[in-house]
Amino acid sequence: MTQGQESFWEKFDEFIEKIKNDKELRDAYDAAIRGVVPCPLKPTDPAYRDWRGRDFDYLCDFLKDWCVWQEERSGVDNGLTYIEQFSWINYGDNPAGMDFVSQSPGREMLAEFTNLQGLQMDLPESKEVIKRWVKQLGPKRMDDYKIEDWQSFNEFFIREIKEDRRPVDAQEDPTVVVAPADCVINMIVDELAEDTLINVKTTAMNLSTLLDGSEYAKRFIGGTAVSCILMPDSYHWYHAPVAGHVVSARHDIGGAYYGIRNFPRLLDNGDVGYGYDYKDFQDFRRGYVIIKTLYVDADGGPDGYGYVAQVPVGLNSIASVNFLPKFTGELPVPVEKGERIGNFKYGGSLNILLFEKGRFPAVQLLQGQRIGLLEDPKVTNQRFPHSPHTQLRTPPPKGR
Repeated sequence: MTQGQESFWEKFDEFIEKIKNDKELRDAYDAAIRGVVPCPLKPTDPAYRDWRGRDFDYLCDFLKDWCVWQEERSGVDNGLTYIEQFSWINYGDNPAGMDFVSQSPGREMLAEFTNLQGLQMDLPESKEVIKRWVKQLGPKRMDDYKIEDWQSFNEFFIREIKEDRRPVDAQEDPTVVVAPADCVINMIVDELAEDTLINVKTTAMNLSTLLDGSEYAKRFIGGTAVSCILMPDSYHWYHAPVAGHVVSARHDIGGAYYGIRNFPRLLDNGDVGYGYDYKDFQDFRRGYVIIKTLYVDADGGPDGYGYVAQVPVGLNSIASVNFLPKFTGELPVPVEKGERIGNFKYGGSLNILLFEKGRFPAVQLLQGQRIGLLEDPKVTNQRFPHSPHTQLRTPPPKGR
């Protein structure tokens, strides 16, 4: 074992010792376990884990095994397995489970654990993990990327796309909105409200909370939200969906890393995020940029200015929401459509786009544009492991 690995495991052991001595944390965990809903998967499913009756030492052993897996066995094929196994603690009707993962002191414990995972993936030793990911991604997918001498897994994780592989559509047309990332897209909320939750087909959003009280939140009242979910093996830079000027930006909004009420439901066999309740994410670690953009009328002439918001959200193993320096200094600054805004490091992640009322009624494509991929069934089973016909749903609260 090299010095870097020794240093990491010393820090990990200190972390375990600290949480074992935290009575408030242990009590919160015990309360969560008392309310655990039986795991709905078959025991033969790799994501199965039964947390019922498990003591705090079991949790500590699980966290250690998770880090061992990252170091020794990490690969694309099972990158979501530990996240899904852990998610059964707060699955379904278990308020104490949700409190444990999203409120103090559990939230701080998981933030520290997530930062340790990030440190582990910054070590030179993590280069060994790159080889397994490159092999499983395969030459066809890897051909999209610039090949570099990555010095750590996190450097590989934010690998860059070759210049000609993601051409920006209608660069000079301000009416065309482009995807901010390689992602699965869903319309999630219509008629957004600033301070009250508006439920539409089981989804909800609170603008004031999501944008951390920004003065621009009111601009999106009555508007639309669109989810753009990045899978762990995707390109992990996010780009501007429209051109204009960034007039406001934050990259440091603290929050929870865990607390997805029904993680398998979010995956939804490839239709990621469809019908999911997005209020889970408004208290997650996140940032935002507000872009002032030109509107045009039916004749192509100017029709005033409006705003588009982009909210990068870190999920689960994500420990960082990183903006390029241009967007962390004095504002406003100009931004081109398709220009890089920032990146996420290891884990799953999400971009939420917000549009003003009446400006983005639907996701619309032109003939001949890409709408998806014909996947190898083995890849489908790895990334989206649950059939839509047997898709797990969050059990209704007791008494209903």
